[in-house]
Amino acid sequence: MGALEGRVAVITGAGRGIGREHALLFAREGAAVVVNDLGGSNSGDGIDVGPAQEVANEIVAAGGRAVANTDNVATWAGAQALIAQAVAEFGKLDIVVNNAGILRDGFIPAMAESDWDAVVAVHLKGHFSVIHHASAYWKAESKAGRQPNAAIINTASASGVTMPNAGQSNYGAAKAAIAALTLVAADELERYGVRANAIAPIARTRLTLATPGMGALMAAEAADAEAEGSFDAFSPANISPLVAYLAGEKCPVNGKVFAVQGGAISELAGWHDVKTIETDEAWSIDDIAARLP
Repeated sequence: MGALEGRVAVITGAGRGIGREHALLFAREGAAVVVNDLGGSNSGDGIDVGPAQEVANEIVAAGGRAVANTDNVATWAGAQALIAQAVAEFGKLDIVVNNAGILRDGFIPAMAESDWDAVVAVHLKGHFSVIHHASAYWKAESKAGRQPNAAIINTASASGVTMPNAGQSNYGAAKAAIAALTLVAADELERYGVRANAIAPIARTRLTLATPGMGALMAAEAADAEAEGSFDAFSPANISPLVAYLAGEKCPVNGKVFAVQGGAISELAGWHDVKTIETDEAWSIDDIAARLP
């Protein structure tokens, strides 16, 4: 029996890259999967049912259960339709994996408003919209006496939590906010039988290959691994086992953010005090200037 036998999962951005690996592994482990992908370009332009349908077809051909979905999770209605399809198709919902994302890089002085809005919409609003509609379903189930054993796994990024990248103010801000959203969701939804965690993955995807510097490094590493028959540290398949563990019925983990790359998984901690200065009287600007690092 697979680790996710009998569970129903919605996975966004599952037509390619990391999301595709999630969908394939979840299906192999016994989950029924709603493969969501708008099928657009790296920048979010266009719609193509092909990627989501191809992954769903691959799962079904291997004996698994899957359906394709091309709803836009950056819209309230799209996220609602996605959750409704999962329940209608498979009778319930146990897992949400938020993975969909786009890139529209640019330095702050030159970034267009539309590029900021599009990235924040897909990443941050897309995560929240799916969580909102899924948690409304789980809350109703709990109130009806059918306490869920549900899991949310969100996708943050090193760009937002550990390694800010120049040119990615929109992406980094959205990803940092996703980490914070995860902690709030973990606190709020536990009463309804829902756990929420996040990952900050580093792997070879369309988005990372398009990132200056990183893309060339990952491509070179992949070529070396293939030539030598060695471990491919940047394969997106390295990310999915952690996500599958976090999605399992017996997993106790809640309210955590994990960096995952290749053969390494690290628990991350957020903002914390590194130095404190205090006063027993009103602050003076000169005192602050003299005592702050």
